[in-house]
Amino acid sequence: MKLSARNILKGKVAAITTGATTTIVKIEIAEGFVISSSITNEAAKDLGLAVGGEAYAVIKSSDVIIGVP
Repeated sequence: MKLSARNILKGKVAAITTGATTTIVKIEIAEGFVISSSITNEAAKDLGLAVGGEAYAVIKSSDVIIGVP
């Protein structure tokens, strides 16, 4: 897999929650560090995602928003 995105984080699927049209996928990239992504149900099925399986969080964005309490 070759991508132009510079932020590719390898991890394991920690949780999959399927809704009416979208699936929330949580990928643990390090112990205690989880990234969540909302994808279509069709994409989740096509990827063959399974809890405990290897996956990559690919992040490509022109903006990073920072917030503080």
